[in-house]
Amino acid sequence: MNPANWLIETAKTFPESPALFKGTECVATYHDFARQAAAIGATLQRQYNIKNGDRVALFATNSTEYLTAMYAIWFAGAAVVPINAKLHPKEATWIIANCGAKICFTDAIHGQELDGQLSGLETNLIHLDGEAFDAMGNSNAVMEPIALNNDDMVWLFYTSGTTGKPKGVMITSANVQAMVDAYLKCVDDVTSKDTACYAAPISHGAGIYNFQHVLKGARHCVPLSGGFEPSEIFELGKAHRKLHLFAAPTMVKRLIDTAKTSDETGEGIKTIVYGGGPMYLADIIEAVDVMGERFCQIYGQGESPMCITVLDRAHVTDRQHPKWRERLQSVGVAQSGVRLKIADEKGISLPANETGEILVQGPSVMKGYWNNPEASAQTLRDGWLWTGDMGSLDSDGFLTLKDRSKDLIISGGSNVYPREVEEALLTHPAVREVSVVGKPDPEWGEIVVAFICVKDSNRVTEKELDGHCLELIARFKRPKEYVFIDELPKNNYGKVLKTELRQRL
Repeated sequence: MNPANWLIETAKTFPESPALFKGTECVATYHDFARQAAAIGATLQRQYNIKNGDRVALFATNSTEYLTAMYAIWFAGAAVVPINAKLHPKEATWIIANCGAKICFTDAIHGQELDGQLSGLETNLIHLDGEAFDAMGNSNAVMEPIALNNDDMVWLFYTSGTTGKPKGVMITSANVQAMVDAYLKCVDDVTSKDTACYAAPISHGAGIYNFQHVLKGARHCVPLSGGFEPSEIFELGKAHRKLHLFAAPTMVKRLIDTAKTSDETGEGIKTIVYGGGPMYLADIIEAVDVMGERFCQIYGQGESPMCITVLDRAHVTDRQHPKWRERLQSVGVAQSGVRLKIADEKGISLPANETGEILVQGPSVMKGYWNNPEASAQTLRDGWLWTGDMGSLDSDGFLTLKDRSKDLIISGGSNVYPREVEEALLTHPAVREVSVVGKPDPEWGEIVVAFICVKDSNRVTEKELDGHCLELIARFKRPKEYVFIDELPKNNYGKVLKTELRQRL
């Protein structure tokens, strides 16, 4: 099924409903949204010979035009290749070349960066903020969406490439349908009165959540800042009344910090789905205390987009269950249609509460990696997706993440999971943020090193932190070194760059 059909059906049902917003200004109804996307899709097909199976890249900051371009690409039957707008132009060029994109939608800033990088590539640049794009959307060209099979690729997502060149994750129409179905069954309901707010990058999780909101005729709002500004989010919540937001845990923490200093309560914000990194127990407890029952957690990967487990708002806010703290530290239970198991290196299932690699099976799992059969064969084995994440399942089916397998520290023959140490250190009142990594050591193999950011005007010594850890975790897990820094290095999704921390050591 072509995702553009969802837009067509919604435009027929709610033609005059507001669809696209720049901040609080409506710039398109659903009729306008569908008409413009169809016109641009027809131009892509007739002028640029875009057809089923082709790839079209987007390298731009968030905008309503970004959403229109995506649906235009699907109208033409091609696959969207959204590129992280914070990448270096050489990195973006590598992705464009690797996927063989015939066209790259961009904007003035990113187009200027790409200029001169694409020599030798037969890739046309179209500026989303240019007159040519406006003319395409206002033309009289019309078309019906190209028919797609369930196995046809609609989204080609490139991984971050922290361990080498990025890999292109092939997400099919069936994968998207499975994700949408699981979201509506397990994560949250969506109505035509809701507003999806794209404060996190459209190129990633926030963008792939557009589908359920198009399907249900909800509004789509891009903040005027083009990104995440807590005060702006609070104002948009009050204006739109039923705001939905996907946010990394660091974004949630910024919201809560702003709320505490400005007496904001989250009025008008319906749901904040958080994921993409570890949410520490103390942070989510504080978030619920400050803003109430607005939070859901999901765990997913590009390889099973946004769709592995869910900790719904009932579990996030529950304080009565005997295991509520353990559950709040988990990432929840399997989403609809998903099977989980914890396995050893041979793929043999491990008992409840034992730690191993998380394996996933279900209709949301990717088709494979673009032009990379070796990586596909390594990651997709015997019908299971090997996530590379370490975790454990309790007897009730709640999954607790430990760490990425590559982040595991083996010190003196004992396994140390950084998150356990980070959780302990974050309970110290002077610690604002922490990240724990392993450092090569001739005696121990690796030693535990903690990078610490302290709260404003707070001071703490290594001795104090050491004593704090010894009260909470085993002696062998405590850091042997503490490094005090002002800020942890992060990518634009809020994930801490542990590779960079290791390089500093």
